[in-house]
Amino acid sequence: MRALVQRVSKADVTVEGHSVGSIGNGLCVFVGVTHSDTEKTVERLAKKLLHLRIFEDSSGKMNLSTLDLDAQILIVSQFTLYGDARKGRRPSWVASAPAEAAEPLIDYLVDCLHVEGIHVETGKFRAFMDVELTNSGPTTLIIDVD
Repeated sequence: MRALVQRVSKADVTVEGHSVGSIGNGLCVFVGVTHSDTEKTVERLAKKLLHLRIFEDSSGKMNLSTLDLDAQILIVSQFTLYGDARKGRRPSWVASAPAEAAEPLIDYLVDCLHVEGIHVETGKFRAFMDVELTNSGPTTLIIDVD
């Protein structure tokens, strides 16, 4: 799995002009699924998102996690994270898992985060989404989980 993680002060996903997911302070996480991903991969990503020390403490150092702050998480499925544009002008999506395989893993990721008591919102799978966010910092990380 690949995740593009952005620390945000707010984020919102709309589909056809209607908000389907919205958070305040927390993480906006774009998630790509590849063919070899399993529930174990999802569990590793969930643990990483929960414990990633990406929020500043009173000294201004990134020492606090989502769990420490009871921050929120917005999960947005994004198959384009596995796009390969090394050759030619049109990206290849060969490394992206098909929707039928990816959707249950994204759902499982949300479940894993909910179990820990985190407020989680999501985009809408297989929909054209508009994502609006305010990146705090700006702070953005790419996380690859095998």
